[in-house]
Amino acid sequence: MSVIEAIDLRRTYRTTTGVLRRRPLEVEAVRGISFAVEQGELFGLLGPNGAGKTTTIKMLITLLLPTSGEARVLGHDVVTHAREVRKRIGYVFGGDRGLYERLSAYDNLRYFAELYGVSGKAQRLRIDEVLELVGLRGREQERVEGYSRGMRQRLHIARGILHDPEVVFLDEPTIGVDPIGARELRQTISGLIDSGKTVLLTTHYMFEADALCHRIAVIAKGRIVGTGTPKELKAGVAEGRVTEIDVFGVDEATVDRLRALDGVIAVTVEERDQKQVLVVQTSGERELTAPLLAELDGVEVGRVASREPSLEDAYVALVGAA
Repeated sequence: MSVIEAIDLRRTYRTTTGVLRRRPLEVEAVRGISFAVEQGELFGLLGPNGAGKTTTIKMLITLLLPTSGEARVLGHDVVTHAREVRKRIGYVFGGDRGLYERLSAYDNLRYFAELYGVSGKAQRLRIDEVLELVGLRGREQERVEGYSRGMRQRLHIARGILHDPEVVFLDEPTIGVDPIGARELRQTISGLIDSGKTVLLTTHYMFEADALCHRIAVIAKGRIVGTGTPKELKAGVAEGRVTEIDVFGVDEATVDRLRALDGVIAVTVEERDQKQVLVVQTSGERELTAPLLAELDGVEVGRVASREPSLEDAYVALVGAA
């Protein structure tokens, strides 16, 4: 039995549109996704903002009812056995909310331990364990208002695992955290797996997914467009090349012409150091630099470089084709 199972899971929101005359509108946030997470696995849901990652997690942790489909955690249906699911999971989200800033980290954890039903001697032992796990031992008596963003996120993780859940859901835990803090958080997340937990992580940071996840599902527009290990996803574009071209002013019509070239898989435009960079993914071993530059006739071109595809390139190809 898989620890987490989603079977044709769907979620539709009903809203309205229009200014003068309001009209009903249905928005499909999740459009029939299916996946399974095994015991002790760190599984990543990777996708752009608005792809349906958070909606999926909220259905799995019983905060949202699915419109249709099925979902089970540790064999318990998230709709009919929601109480059993909640006892066995921890949920950690990105951001500053959810902590009492005027209290110390230790007092925050004492308060939430009482809510989780962890009391007495077991409470003190468990708080000490999670402080050690998230790397806050020695700083627990400081007020949270003096904590950095990364320290707050580690305290969020401590709060989410106080009751020793078997499954932990992490919703973009490193968002807005500086590089050093993000590295420390990734070490904390790896520690969860080492302690025997199963983790489902949502993120849109490619490096994070590549470094942490055993398997990844790429989600775009409410659908899963690719699943596999980071190595397997990269292998999907491994036979091609990525050409990066520095340009100074390029319009959408030119980008569309590049996309129409035979052998081009995807074209994206990135802003780097006050200039635009065309990132062109191509298939096979065919050399396309000359045809690409020919389509850029009249555009000021700088550096041209070619490299092997990365997980980010595989992600762009999958999302771009959705």
